[in-house]
Amino acid sequence: FKWVIEAQTKNDATVVVVDPRFNRSAAVADLYAPIRAGSDTAFLLGVIRYLLENNRVQHDYVRHYTNASLIIRDDYQFNDGLFSGYDDKKRQYDKSSWFYQLDEQGNALRDDSLNHPRCVWNLLKAHVERYTPEMVNRLCGTSVADFNRICEILASTCVPDRTATILYALGWTHHSNGAQIIRAAAMLQLLLGNIGMAGGGINALRGHSNIQGYTDLGLLSTNLPGYMPLPSEKQADYQTYISQITPPALGVNEVNYWKNTPKFFVSMMKSFWGHNATVENNWGYDWLPKWDRLYDVMTQAELMLEGKINGYIVQGFNPLAAFPDKNKSIRALSKLKYMVVIDPLVTESSNFWQNHGEMNDVT
Repeated sequence: FKWVIEAQTKNDATVVVVDPRFNRSAAVADLYAPIRAGSDTAFLLGVIRYLLENNRVQHDYVRHYTNASLIIRDDYQFNDGLFSGYDDKKRQYDKSSWFYQLDEQGNALRDDSLNHPRCVWNLLKAHVERYTPEMVNRLCGTSVADFNRICEILASTCVPDRTATILYALGWTHHSNGAQIIRAAAMLQLLLGNIGMAGGGINALRGHSNIQGYTDLGLLSTNLPGYMPLPSEKQADYQTYISQITPPALGVNEVNYWKNTPKFFVSMMKSFWGHNATVENNWGYDWLPKWDRLYDVMTQAELMLEGKINGYIVQGFNPLAAFPDKNKSIRALSKLKYMVVIDPLVTESSNFWQNHGEMNDVT
């Protein structure tokens, strides 16, 4: 945080804190605005409405570097709080309608004038229309005056020579709608032209060791190195797998870095299997394990409580500070027969066993 303070004191940066609590960061901020826990999406969509309503958008950036002009399928809808494709019995979405209209070459149809009623720009405007400052005040508890002031501070960065960054931590990611909150923040920053710019972006401040490197190296249970997913049981053959994980280009001359996924995959398999990985055996695809379900931290906690995970090795990670629902996490870890913590620092997770006699062995 010292760099935030330096930017504020030496470079005249404006620091805004929006948080349910008046914390140490708020104490030195130029503006602190309270918010009800869980209402962040409404707050951000309200800011987006303000930008669109007052034409505080970096239009050249939006036109060239976002999907604002792409036209969405006619069967995509949003009504009564639900997107199209919701199955009430399964409590899941069929997302097939959540896509663009394509031409015969498979390219997304677009309207660079942004006048088409089904283009992303106009659907976004319709979606955020309800989030007036008064609605934000009612849902979030933030005063209209504070909200409008924050909107204006952010809107001032819609020009090429000014940027704003959004810093968030586990208070966003651990909400049940955390993905919606962060996507809303991304949309806001794209409208302002603040993604990919020095001093811009959306930056996650994590509560444990380098989670980005953790993902780079493929240490997640369903990830391979280089952000390639581990095949699932439903991807029985190489062609099915590679076609599903390689995103197609949606426009002529579109920058599509991940079109190179097949090359990345072959390179990785050769690093695994050496000269044994050949085109004849699909680069050793059949030798990879196939997962049956996601084993994220919430699933791990459930399996611990059910007695289906009995041992846990924790390296450079503090689950009690990172898992949602700390009380449930303590109960889950207490069910383990053993837990190994490998960390240069003492953490809540390395010490909690002192209060829980149910643990048989902790190193």
